Amino acid sequence: MNVFSASLASLRDFFNGERILICFNGPISRTLIGEIGVALKDHIESTQSRESAAMDVFSVYIEMSQNIRHYSTAKSYGDKDASATVVIAEVAEGHYAVSAGNIVEQADGEALVDLVQSLAHLDKAELKALYKQQLRKPRHDDLPTGAGLGLIEIARKSSQPLEANLGEAEKGKAFFSLRAII
Repeated sequence: MNVFSASLASLRDFFNGERILICFNGPISRTLIGEIGVALKDHIESTQSRESAAMDVFSVYIEMSQNIRHYSTAKSYGDKDASATVVIAEVAEGHYAVSAGNIVEQADGEALVDLVQSLAHLDKAELKALYKQQLRKPRHDDLPTGAGLGLIEIARKSSQPLEANLGEAEKGKAFFSLRAII
């Protein structure tokens, strides 16, 4: 067995051990988001008795992926910095971890981690009230809306508080990662 085959077999064993259903790493496009989303939804629906679980996992995956795509487009990142890492794994019967990460500006990443940490202290009723409050705020076309509303919606669908981390990257950038348990 050559090095590539051995590495691939090792990666497969790791994915199986961690119950990873889908893993993607690279530049993310609208078409790719949709194709992976459909495959994910179809797979979960075929193995789940609750269609609502499949829809929640699907919508959280879509929200995370679209946030990454919109952010990298707004920052005019090239393929290297615009790439995303997305992992969906079954963590317990009927529960899934949806994780996504991407390169961000350091200050943007710090603000996102702070927002996620503030959401972690809210219960479902408080998250619902915050979501409604955010919906009522006026939108301005010339100002970026950020991931605030989407993060609140992800937190509402999650069965546990969201987890966010910020790792070092080069040239004043950081790698932001987000994990939701659905």
